[in-house]
Amino acid sequence: MVSKEELNRMRWAARRGMLELDLVLEPFVQSRYETLNEADRSRFQNLMLCEDQDLFAWFMRREQPADGELLAIVSKILEFTLTPPEDR
Repeated sequence: MVSKEELNRMRWAARRGMLELDLVLEPFVQSRYETLNEADRSRFQNLMLCEDQDLFAWFMRREQPADGELLAIVSKILEFTLTPPEDR
């Protein structure tokens, strides 16, 4: 069970101030964060500690994270983002 405090903290963390990142991260947190298992929630929290330039490169599929844990959550977020809204 995700606490309201944790969800709000992740919503805030997902607001990066870079439109491209905000359009990827905020909808994911809004729609999926509460349904993630504990491991994926931890991965997401670690992802939010990364630099915006790295996040941008990963979500624009120019690079991939070297860390397998980060790659796992980036892949989930990309899968969500590339799914048409009506199929999410």
